[in-house]
Amino acid sequence: MNADGREIANYVLDRSDAKGRDVTNLALQKIIYFCHVWMLVEYEEPLVRHEFEAWERGPVLPYLYRDFKLHGDGKITTRALSLNLENGQRELAKLDFPLERKEFIDSMIDFYGRLSAFDLVKISHVVNGPWDQVWRHIGKVNPGMRINNQVIKDFYAKEQFPFPHEYGSLQ
Repeated sequence: MNADGREIANYVLDRSDAKGRDVTNLALQKIIYFCHVWMLVEYEEPLVRHEFEAWERGPVLPYLYRDFKLHGDGKITTRALSLNLENGQRELAKLDFPLERKEFIDSMIDFYGRLSAFDLVKISHVVNGPWDQVWRHIGKVNPGMRINNQVIKDFYAKEQFPFPHEYGSLQ
């Protein structure tokens, strides 16, 4: 079960608004990335159907960056639109996941959403982590600098990376 990143983005933004937390484009990218990471580890399936790319400031879904770049480094106040394939109209992207999955995602948003964009970038840049492996690829061609889901899962499944939801929701 995976979703368009726009659906996840709107879900993250709505939950963050409800908690009184501002989210920038940079922070949004990392929060979604870590939700994706732990979905891969916990449920062995990707949260987002598209691959992340390694950009200078960490993992990014390029289409989401474009959707929200008008906000610069300020709070995102708009929501992403997706194309309705039945009527050809652009409409608000909505997440349709079972409650159990939404609760899992909520715990990730609550944990990572309390961190600054700078801290999120820092932890996404962990040495030998998936972003680092792609960004510092030595001698290999990596078009689009894509971060492979199996690499993400294998890295974060190691014992030294506990699930954030084990710490509870940090309000």
